[in-house]
Amino acid sequence: MEEKHRKKAELKISGMTCATCVTTIEKSLSRLSDVTNVQVNLGNETAMVKYDPTKLELADLEKAVIDAGYKVIHEKVTLKIGGMTCATCVKTIENSLKKLDGIIGVNVNLGAEKAYIAYNPKITTISDMKKAIEEAGYRYLGIEGEEREDLETVAREKDLREKRSRVIVGFIVGVPLMILMYAPVHLPFSMAYLMLVVSAPVFIYISHPIFSAAYRSLKNRNLNMDVMYSMGIGVAFIASILGTFEFILSSEFLFYETAVLLATFLTMGRYLEARAKGKTSEAIKKLMGLQPKTAVVVRGDNEIEIQIEDVQINDIVIVKPGEKIPADGEVVDGESYVDESMITGEPIPTLKEKGDSVVGGTLNQNSVIKFKATKIGKDTVLSQIVKLVEEAQGSKPPVQRIADKAVSYFIPAVLTIAILSFVVWYLILGNTLLFALTCMISVLVIACPCALGLATPTAVTVGVGRGAELGVLIKNGEALETSEKLTTIVFDKTGTLTKGKPEVTDIIGIGMDDTELLTLAASVEKNSQHPLAEAIVRKAQEKGVEMKKSEGFDTFGGKGVMAKVEGKEVLIGNRTLFKEKNISYSEEVKEKMLQLENEGKTVILIAQDSKICGIIAIADTLKETTKNAIKELKDMNLNVVMITGDNARTANAIAKQIGIENVLSEVLPQDKANEVKKLGEKGETVAFVGDGINDAPALAQADVGIAIGSGTDIAIESGEIVLIKDDLMDAVAAVQLSKKVMARIKQNLFWTFAYNSALIPVAAGILYPFLGITFRPELAGLAMAMSSVTVVSLSLMLKKYMPPAKEKMKS
Repeated sequence: MEEKHRKKAELKISGMTCATCVTTIEKSLSRLSDVTNVQVNLGNETAMVKYDPTKLELADLEKAVIDAGYKVIHEKVTLKIGGMTCATCVKTIENSLKKLDGIIGVNVNLGAEKAYIAYNPKITTISDMKKAIEEAGYRYLGIEGEEREDLETVAREKDLREKRSRVIVGFIVGVPLMILMYAPVHLPFSMAYLMLVVSAPVFIYISHPIFSAAYRSLKNRNLNMDVMYSMGIGVAFIASILGTFEFILSSEFLFYETAVLLATFLTMGRYLEARAKGKTSEAIKKLMGLQPKTAVVVRGDNEIEIQIEDVQINDIVIVKPGEKIPADGEVVDGESYVDESMITGEPIPTLKEKGDSVVGGTLNQNSVIKFKATKIGKDTVLSQIVKLVEEAQGSKPPVQRIADKAVSYFIPAVLTIAILSFVVWYLILGNTLLFALTCMISVLVIACPCALGLATPTAVTVGVGRGAELGVLIKNGEALETSEKLTTIVFDKTGTLTKGKPEVTDIIGIGMDDTELLTLAASVEKNSQHPLAEAIVRKAQEKGVEMKKSEGFDTFGGKGVMAKVEGKEVLIGNRTLFKEKNISYSEEVKEKMLQLENEGKTVILIAQDSKICGIIAIADTLKETTKNAIKELKDMNLNVVMITGDNARTANAIAKQIGIENVLSEVLPQDKANEVKKLGEKGETVAFVGDGINDAPALAQADVGIAIGSGTDIAIESGEIVLIKDDLMDAVAAVQLSKKVMARIKQNLFWTFAYNSALIPVAAGILYPFLGITFRPELAGLAMAMSSVTVVSLSLMLKKYMPPAKEKMKS
């Protein structure tokens, strides 16, 4: 089937604890014959599935996840509906809603006139439901209570409460049990019976979720960490029961406190891990929270407050001071300062007046404005940013393959080591059964692929979210990894290194003063639409020069223009035009022209009645942060290249000002991508920085395309990295952030591999013959719990990371 007919679904999953869970879910979904791609992210607990909608339904995907032993979390909403009269109406509405992609279940209650809907908010929206109801011929009356139940938050909080309760109960019982093991307490009956009676209900309460998960895993023919943990704590508890009744094992095999504390530490690790994981997506939650719930619109002569879903394109929306702007649009009345920092990262509010664009989610500060809505719902800049960040957080950088491969071998290897440790100590070396059993239990519970599975996705989730907060949108994990390996960064000149808006830099009158020369030139050039002509007119307006009437305006293609001003013929153009018209000028003028050109400026000659009367130099001025950004990149040992269509002399002059040694000049726009390709063929890892609109082919050709936006007017579809602000220091910040995230991923992976490589052999008893060191099983469980928490905590530290380039911009 053609790729364009396939659909993507994002499922929110609960119950994942380690990398094996990821593999289990991916395998279960991949078994469906019409699923072509599955990506499960442990960090933000989602599965991205590409499938054939003609052969599979969303329910089939969810069933595969549920069959694997996990839960799919949906949003629930209750909609109020008007116009229903009979059971047929109920059926009609239910069928209309069920036709929407992403609807999981619909129950319409005729008496209450409500529809109770479970749906996937990544696929369908309230607006889609409203449209379906109205197209079926009924009235959509809004959302019951105007609040949707955030089932994800509810499920997470419930899960955390249950885990916390189990941990508290475990410690309340486990610690006294440990004291009883060593305290000289005399009872009229065996201590073992008391420990059994006290520990059994507590052990069942704490370990029930672990055994349930292990059962589901085995039922689906999968091995996961719950299977290993169940074996560890199960062996400890069963051995204790056998020791209590001295059946097969003696009374020295009492592990009651070990079993309880072990299950407690495992649960505590998962509690801390789940709590930390909940914080990894805070950036995206902040972005989603920017969207206001209601908007005030003008309908006829009235101002009415409506739900955000009901705002239509071309609606006139009124925003008062202190309110959030509910949609993207254009100001039609009023002026006010708007805080756009939540989108651009720019702390200084922007003045918005008639004709300016505004963006949904930004904050109106000091005055009432009216704007015409131009983009609503999924099309707004904020919605696009949220979607981009969510997709990026769900992507895997290539380094994740190392962890994925390791996980596939991990559990069989650990089981082998556990059994071998038992066999070697008991059967080969003749140690006690108690010692051999303790070693085996310790190996089973100390092994931790959970940390291995969390190392990459948590860092990517937090790093991409942090980038969004800083105005740097990283589209996927691969862009992160490639940015870390960059060797060359290519900058387009016009509009990237420069402002893209030519400005008059020098006015030199010959035989007349500078103001008179500017008046003369502007009076002619006001008839032209050439960028250089516009620069001259703009300069005249800035200086308050009054332009004179001109007549007989004429152009000479690519050379200049001519007109009569106050009866005198004025000629404006380049050397070629003046040569053709036989207008000569002194050596001193030639030297001045050469000097200006060597400074990267375009020189225009002006003559009045065939006699030269002045020179005007025009240049596309550098952006304020260009020099600093290039210096920062060179300090990072990157090869910086400038690419431009300018002639070599002008290009080299500009490059010299900036501090760039490598220049590709006289390159036509369509050839930029080819120049990037040539650099790649030389073995360079290339980033191209351009404006995202004119440079699309070059951005696509580069290993990493970095598209520069201009405030809230951004081309989201361009490049692998999108900079919201028109600031080159953000390009530096993007590279620095990528390096930091990749360094954290590698650090996480290193500690995970180091932890398992060091502690599994110790748990197996490798140090016992030399140093007499062994691991108590409950301490092994604690070490396992801490390894996952450490990895997630290291990733969470990225939330506070500030790229050095951003620090310098502040100072």
